[in-house]
Amino acid sequence: MKVRLPAWTHDWLQYVEPAGLILLTVAVAWLLRLIGRRLIRRLGEHYTLPPEMVMGARRVTGFVVYFAALLTVLNILGVSATVLWTAFTGFAAVGAVAFFAAWSVLSNIFCTLLIFTTRPFRLHDYIEVLENGEKPGLKGRVIDVNLIYTTLQETDGGHEGTVLQVPNNMFFQRTVRRWRDPAQAPGGIQGDG
Repeated sequence: MKVRLPAWTHDWLQYVEPAGLILLTVAVAWLLRLIGRRLIRRLGEHYTLPPEMVMGARRVTGFVVYFAALLTVLNILGVSATVLWTAFTGFAAVGAVAFFAAWSVLSNIFCTLLIFTTRPFRLHDYIEVLENGEKPGLKGRVIDVNLIYTTLQETDGGHEGTVLQVPNNMFFQRTVRRWRDPAQAPGGIQGDG
């Protein structure tokens, strides 16, 4: 005996099957997550694992189960796994390039905040950024500190009147020698008053 459905239901049948598969996928994912949580809790109690490790394992398990369910649902909706993987790797590559490109700028901005809070030097101080304890380095009078650079006005020998723009993160990678009064500086730094 064949069951005949009314004609108006034929249009809806194409949506019922995917909807049922999606609901089944969500139910299976929920059940797997529940089983995984209980299994991890029992293993944690049996082997007396630290609570942080148990919590981390539960979170990772939940993420893996729900991510797999999301991929399955997208596959049911007709989205190709190849397209998803290509999009994910493309976004990850762009994100990594953007992170590394911005890293230097962000480092300098953070170091500016540290310069303003820790005050290793101030405006109008005479400083020298040393390569190591023996070699002379960049020196001059601090005339400006902005988000990226500290500007030093050179006051020694043949470079008088020129300025150096030193990236702010350099002050936390090198040793900085500071004089408030140029008369205290041992040779080389001539003050202009």
